Amino acid sequence: MPVKVSVVIPVYNPGNYIEDCVASLRRQSLPPEEFEAIFVDDGSTDDTPARLDALAAEVANITVIHQEASGWSGKPRNVGIEASRGEFVMFVDNDDYLGDEALERMYDYAVANGADVVVGKMAGKGRGVPVELFRRNHPRATVDNAPLIDSLTPHKMFRRAFLDRIGLRFPEGRRRLEDHVFVTEAYLRADNVSVLSDYVCYYHLKRDDASNAGFQRFDPVGYFANLREALDVVEKYTEPGPTRDRLFRRWLRNEMVERMRGKRLLAAPEDYRKELFAEIRGVVVERFGPGVAAGLQPTQQVVAALIADGRLDDLVAFAEWEASVASRVEPDGVEWDGGVLRVGLSAELTSHGTPMTFPAEGSSAPITEPPASVEEAVDRVGAHSVAGFKRATVELLLRERASSAQYFQPVEFTRETVPAEDGRVRLVLRGTAALDPASAADGAPLDAGLWDVFVRVKLGGWTKQSRLGPVSLKGGTAAEAGVAGGRVVLPYWTAKQGTLALDVDTAGERLQLGRVAPGEVTVTGDRVEVPVPFHVPGRTPVLLELTRGSGGAPAKVPGTLRPHSSVALLEAELPVGELAGADWRVALSPAPDAGEPRFHPLPFTLRVKGTGVEVVAVRAPRPAVGRPLVRRARRLAGKLVRRLKVRGR
Repeated sequence: MPVKVSVVIPVYNPGNYIEDCVASLRRQSLPPEEFEAIFVDDGSTDDTPARLDALAAEVANITVIHQEASGWSGKPRNVGIEASRGEFVMFVDNDDYLGDEALERMYDYAVANGADVVVGKMAGKGRGVPVELFRRNHPRATVDNAPLIDSLTPHKMFRRAFLDRIGLRFPEGRRRLEDHVFVTEAYLRADNVSVLSDYVCYYHLKRDDASNAGFQRFDPVGYFANLREALDVVEKYTEPGPTRDRLFRRWLRNEMVERMRGKRLLAAPEDYRKELFAEIRGVVVERFGPGVAAGLQPTQQVVAALIADGRLDDLVAFAEWEASVASRVEPDGVEWDGGVLRVGLSAELTSHGTPMTFPAEGSSAPITEPPASVEEAVDRVGAHSVAGFKRATVELLLRERASSAQYFQPVEFTRETVPAEDGRVRLVLRGTAALDPASAADGAPLDAGLWDVFVRVKLGGWTKQSRLGPVSLKGGTAAEAGVAGGRVVLPYWTAKQGTLALDVDTAGERLQLGRVAPGEVTVTGDRVEVPVPFHVPGRTPVLLELTRGSGGAPAKVPGTLRPHSSVALLEAELPVGELAGADWRVALSPAPDAGEPRFHPLPFTLRVKGTGVEVVAVRAPRPAVGRPLVRRARRLAGKLVRRLKVRGR
């Protein structure tokens, strides 16, 4: 069969980090005969070359090319392109990995939309990835109608014929930003670019040893010389005007202004800070007209103006103030409403840990001239924040803890201007997020796992993202477990920080199914009823597993949960004739259709004899609060015994 996709992986001393990459290639839903993986070993000095050769001997669709070290990723990627046989080429780094259906989904999306480039949704594990770009699918994206320029890493799928037609290859040698040059030209010359946002295609990892190329300290002179080459591409394929200014703004914002802001600037050694500043100022003065900085947020405009004015000391002072700015997001109720979990919240900015205050009157006058002092800069940013408060937003994201896949959830919110001291005001956002576990993953159910709740506040030119909390109820449940979308979803407060998280289909004791009092189990003939601490939106099918005390195959019995007072009532009719003459332990699967049913033990045993059923044992519930105290008492007792033994010697 013709090869649909060639996956090109440049390799240099990845060690064990390459294992996740290899495993993800072998899990692909695209049949092995329809794609190939080309590992280009760029002179590795560890045991990777031998490991890859052994892999290629075992797996038919894996090829390994060995070459002398070239110093960077450009040449091995180009070698991979030349060796590829696929209709499309996909670039993957050796310490990252793909979603299991990435190649199939991206290829089908490319064919359906006639795309020369497909940008698949990314998740960052320890490193940032674009967020705005992946809010929705963009079948026909351009640099004008989508924030494509926010994603310049090469981890995308490119039509091979397109690369050959325009002669596009990566710059080679020891250099930086070769991917910026390549991807920018691809965006500007492609007939169509498609953005696939409803499935996480690429997992971008920060290595534990922080040895990813992008995390290494760089030579500012060489770096900004390479950056100028990306700007040259924009100038070559655009006309002067708003589009070019908007594209240039990406490099001014990300590669220059953000390096001269807040904690990032303060963390740089003084000599390196001066070297960076000199090179950045050279590019700003040489290449950017006034329209480039004009589209930045107010704080970024201040930094850009101070850079252009050559005022490094004031930049440091402004960074010290800005480093104190954070967001505070407090929960205001977590409760189920039918099958939807509603989360109330309030959010505002803080400075040095206290609510930030702003001038009562706002001003949206552009910051075209550098402020005379840092104090004036702070005042102008505050006035802009008040004037732009009508555009402030608060958003909620769910992030899966293991994979870092994240999804936006709808929030209804209001903006409130709250009087503060000295005639100033606080700017507060209050809202309620609606989490539907059946559709929270871009229309699909949430996968089993632990999901952390983040809140993203856009206010005053800042975008601040933080956890929801903390609260004092660390380790406790935020609401009862809910059965929704074929999943058991338990909202809880994390034990260390007291921030909101969701446990989807993995909770055990935390579900508190063992807290059933003896008198709550009702047996009438062959019918069993027992209240369990779940929220269900309506009558919900469940499955009981009955295990004979003396061993043997378990019996599976269907049942239902229905709303009952503040809990759910479990109802089931037992096949008495099949169960007679034995004692049976009972376990419940609240979501029997979620793959392999997961059964949770209930704290009672049923005896079936003749035509009747009786409850013969109910284990007394252990108080949730008492268990940690018991463990602590046991630890203290153990220490006391050890001390007495030592003294008795």
